[in-house]
Amino acid sequence: MAKHPKPEKIVAKLWQADVLISQGQSVADAIRALGVSSVTYCRWRREFGGLKSDQVRRMKSLETENARLRKAIADLTLDKLILQEASRGNF
Repeated sequence: MAKHPKPEKIVAKLWQADVLISQGQSVADAIRALGVSSVTYCRWRREFGGLKSDQVRRMKSLETENARLRKAIADLTLDKLILQEASRGNF
C-alpha cells in the first residue's frame, strides 16, 4: 500500500516543482524530481494548486467537519423517521 503524503507536504512539493520549472526545467523533469507520476502531479495541481499550507490545513479540517455534520444529519433523519412510524403505531 502506498503512503499518502499530508496536504502540507503536497503543497511543498508543488512549490518545489514551481521553483524547478522557473529555473528552466521542463514540467516532466520537475515531476520526475518530485518522484510522482504525471497523473498524481495533475491531480495535486487541480486540488491544491495556488493554496498555502495553512489554507490546505483549514480546508481539510472543514472537510472533516462537513463529513461529521452530514453523518449527524443522516442519523437524525433516520431517528425522525423511526419516531414518525412509531407514533403512527406501525412498529
